[in-house]
Amino acid sequence: MLGILVLMLAAFCSGALNAVAGGGAFITFPALLFAGVPPVAANASSTVALFPGQAASSWAYRREIAAGGQVNVPVFAALSLVGGLVGALLLLVTPNAIFARFVPWLLLFATAVFAIGAYAPGIVSRLRLGGRSVLVVQFLISIYGGYFGGGIGFLMLAALTLFGLRDIHAMNGLRLLLAMLMNAAAVGTFIVAGAVSWPETVAMALAAVAGGYAGAMGAKRVDPKLLKTLVVIIGAVLTLYFFAKGA
Repeated sequence: MLGILVLMLAAFCSGALNAVAGGGAFITFPALLFAGVPPVAANASSTVALFPGQAASSWAYRREIAAGGQVNVPVFAALSLVGGLVGALLLLVTPNAIFARFVPWLLLFATAVFAIGAYAPGIVSRLRLGGRSVLVVQFLISIYGGYFGGGIGFLMLAALTLFGLRDIHAMNGLRLLLAMLMNAAAVGTFIVAGAVSWPETVAMALAAVAGGYAGAMGAKRVDPKLLKTLVVIIGAVLTLYFFAKGA
């Protein structure tokens, strides 16, 4: 019972972090590993558990999403669904032992990208993506999102920044919507494949909905720099832990 409560707390925090700054998978994935769920099942269960929270956050941002008129939302949505499906299928054909070796590198990559966006935004401001280029980037991000998911929030914000968007609330809403869509494909794949550990996932999903909606509603009142710093710290600690564990 205590273990389930801890997982629900992790899911609530993850849902809130996803809504405000991204990086929720940094909490739920390791929490499931610590609970004894195998790596591939933990990644699949984390994705399924966080999906309802992303849906709740997207609904809370529906007006901001509608304001992001520069983006062809249907095309981005289609790419996110297909890319998420490809990434999920790649995960399912990856043995647990091999995926376990990838975990610290995936965490390192996602943490580094997130940190660059949080503390060195000038790096991305010097670059520019055209219409076709941003679609290719979004498709690649979607594959990564279906496969692992950690750090996809900032990856999408960076892509939208390079595309020319500046309204952070519209960008955040689009980020949440596209993350939900790429995870929708992954969720369906994981469920059909029987890769989900349901007792933990159901409890976490309920908590993630509450956290996702609360985080989205409070996003305009909370200093995002503080949350981004927290995400980077969590990602760095977990990266070091999993590198040490695999050594």
